[in-house]
Amino acid sequence: MSLELVLFFVLAAMAVGGAVSLILQRHPIHSALSLIVVMVALAGLYLLLGAEFIAAVQIIVYAGAIMVLFVLSSCFSTPA
Repeated sequence: MSLELVLFFVLAAMAVGGAVSLILQRHPIHSALSLIVVMVALAGLYLLLGAEFIAAVQIIVYAGAIMVLFVLSSCFSTPA
């Protein structure tokens, strides 16, 4: 097995695991952190495909959106 194939399987498992965790989390902040895991894994998959610009845009744009989601979910969630 080549290194690229191993990295593909690791990143794909990380993306699927993060997506499942995103759905199953009850706390909105933990869901936002799981979304960050999914986006980083997808950016890694884009890097494996040779699309460096798309990977950088994925991180920059979606990291900003996730931070807004993180702030809003922490503001609007009721304390436990």
